[in-house]
Amino acid sequence: MSDIAIAALLAVTILVASTISVEIGLSVALIELLAGVIVGNVFHLDVPEWLTFIGSFAGIVLTFQAGAEVDVPQFRREWRASLSIGLVSFFGPFAVVGLLTYFALGWNHRQAEIGGLALSTTSLAVVYAVLVETGLNRELVGKRLMSATFVTDIATVAGLTVLFLKPTIWVVPFAAASVAAIVFLPRIAPWFFGRYGNRVIEPEIKLVFAILFLLMWLGGRANSQPVLPAFVLGLVMSRHYVSHRKEQERMRVVAFAFLTPFFFLKGGLNVSAGALWANLGILALLFAGKMVPKLGFVYPLARRHTAPHATFTTLLMSTGLTFGTITSLYGLNAGIIDRTQFSLLISVVVLSAIVPTAIAQRFFHPVVAPEGAVG
Repeated sequence: MSDIAIAALLAVTILVASTISVEIGLSVALIELLAGVIVGNVFHLDVPEWLTFIGSFAGIVLTFQAGAEVDVPQFRREWRASLSIGLVSFFGPFAVVGLLTYFALGWNHRQAEIGGLALSTTSLAVVYAVLVETGLNRELVGKRLMSATFVTDIATVAGLTVLFLKPTIWVVPFAAASVAAIVFLPRIAPWFFGRYGNRVIEPEIKLVFAILFLLMWLGGRANSQPVLPAFVLGLVMSRHYVSHRKEQERMRVVAFAFLTPFFFLKGGLNVSAGALWANLGILALLFAGKMVPKLGFVYPLARRHTAPHATFTTLLMSTGLTFGTITSLYGLNAGIIDRTQFSLLISVVVLSAIVPTAIAQRFFHPVVAPEGAVG
């Protein structure tokens, strides 16, 4: 199938997913993930390079936007809650999955480490998409959830870097560019956005995108990940966006109308139904290895810090997508895991994005009072 035919097929799939999402009241991210699994296996599609490129950029844009949604003063006041929930969310499944794969499945220690890292993540992209779609990004429970999610993902990035990645000399310009963007963008944004913003050509969005592309390129050359500087960049821009909501809303429209659907479809396309069917027992074991420690270790802390929304918080902290995929792909490309192990890990990652989020939205979604309502 040609690239344009694949693009047309995926565009129709995205449209159908949006209408289904509206009709049944579930996050469109979940529908797009599931649609990617179905379309990929029915049409036997491999992920084309252009979709990998768009999906990778979409993940970074989502990370930046998630950072921009964080209430920094609130995060400073409650950093202990975010840190404790985030770290427990990482170390619990990392240890359990690592031990399961090593002792029960016979993987070697490097394969077990890849498995533990891939299934320890919480999907910032899924969490952010759900919160924005439902308006919870403006509520305290949503802000706490995003902060804890970021802690988990940073722990995953740190684990992958320490255990496997070997940064190149390019880490120096990558770090320098990251610091420069974080320091100077908040300072020049008021002038730049004031002079060039509020135009149909959207220079302010192009400025942010140019910086994110630069960080992606330098991060790739440095054998590192640009997600940390992207999130921190969004974090330091959050104060600016508080007083310039229209700019943030326009960027959100660009992302959710074009970028993020391809990101979630790409995740679903990575799932091989044949590999799953042949290894259902292993798939169930790995899924339990991720979900049980997430639910068991996070819930007590969530009851303490996010009551009465502890179950909703715990379920969304159990999701995975971006970093689980990155880690699994690294293991495959480095020859650490084979294609079957990769398919199993990716399948669990995608399932963990779909199942707990669907349950959280359907049965435990927080009831938020309409804006301006009097309690």
